Amino acid sequence: MPSQLLVDSSSLPSSSYCVASSSSVGNANHPEWRLTHVCFSHRALFQSAKKCLLPRISTVVRNARSADGGSKGDGRWSLSGQTALVTGGTRGIGRAVVEELVGLGAKVHTCCRNGSELRQCLEEWEGLLGSGISGSLCDVSVGEKRVELMRTVSSVFDGKLNILVNNVGTNIRKPMEEFTPVEFATLLSTNFESAFHLSQLAYPLLKASGQGSVVFTSSVTGFLSLKSMSVHGATKGAINQLTKSLACEWAKDNIRSNAVAPWYIKTSMVEQVLSNEKYLEEVYSRTPLRRLGEPTEVSSLVAFLCLPASSYITGQIICVDGGMSVNGFFPSHS
Repeated sequence: MPSQLLVDSSSLPSSSYCVASSSSVGNANHPEWRLTHVCFSHRALFQSAKKCLLPRISTVVRNARSADGGSKGDGRWSLSGQTALVTGGTRGIGRAVVEELVGLGAKVHTCCRNGSELRQCLEEWEGLLGSGISGSLCDVSVGEKRVELMRTVSSVFDGKLNILVNNVGTNIRKPMEEFTPVEFATLLSTNFESAFHLSQLAYPLLKASGQGSVVFTSSVTGFLSLKSMSVHGATKGAINQLTKSLACEWAKDNIRSNAVAPWYIKTSMVEQVLSNEKYLEEVYSRTPLRRLGEPTEVSSLVAFLCLPASSYITGQIICVDGGMSVNGFFPSHS
C-alpha cells in the first residue's frame, strides 16, 4: 500500500479491532495504529463503526487500488484492472471473497437468490468499498438463470472476465440409502452441474481477457469420508476432478483452474450442525489447530490463487482445514 493512514483506536467500538501492518507504531495498547484492515465481530457493530471509520476506510481502499503491486512494482500482488464473478457472494465465504478481491483492486459482480439480502450487501459495500461491486439475482441451480447471469456479467464487464469464483453449494446430511431422487438431483445440480455449466458459459469471457483464473469451492468431503455426507462428498469429488481437467484443457488459453477445500468454517450454513456440543468437541479433537476456520482464512487463499503472484499454480485442490485432513474424521455422535 503506497500510503497508510493513522487511526485513533480509541474511536473504535470496543469489540472491533485493527490489524497493524509490519510498519505499525507502538503495540496493541498504543492509541495509534497504521490501519490495513478493520474487522467486526458481529453485524450489529457495522452501523456504529461505519460513522467513524467510513472516510478512513474509503481512503485505505483507494490507496490499495492505486498500489503498484508491491515493492518490486511488477503488479504481482494486485488485481487492479481485473474483473471477477463470485457466485453466492452475500454471506459466509462468498462475502469474504468479494471483499478480499475488491480490496486488491478488482471489480466484482456477485449473485444470490435472496433479493433483500443482495440489496443490503450492495448498500453496505457501496458505503465502505465504493462502486467496485455490482450484483444480480440468480439461482445457479437453474440452467436458464445461469445463462442470464453470464449475459449480465458480459454486459457489465464488456465481454471479458478475469476471475470466476464458484462458491455456491448446498448440503443434505443423511445416510445415502435415505436419499430421495429429488434430494439427489438438488445436490447434483447445485454443487456440480452449476460449476460445470458456469465454467462453460464463462470460458469465452475468460479467454477474451487474456489471463483467466477459475477457483472452485470444494470441501474436505471430496477427499475423506464424513458421516452422512457421502453424496455431498461425491459432488465435491467431482468438483476436484473438474478442477484438474480444466487446468489441462484451458492452459492453452492462459486460464488457470484451482480449488479450495474447506473444513468447518464459521458460516450460517454450519451453525445448526455445530450446535451439538458433543459433535463440536469431536470436530475439535480431529482438528490439530483445535478451532473452526474463519471465512477470511478461506478468502485469502482464493485471492492468492487469482493473483499474478500465483501464476504457476494450476490444477491444485488445497485444503483449508486446520490440519484435519491429516487425521480423517468419522464421529460417534450424530
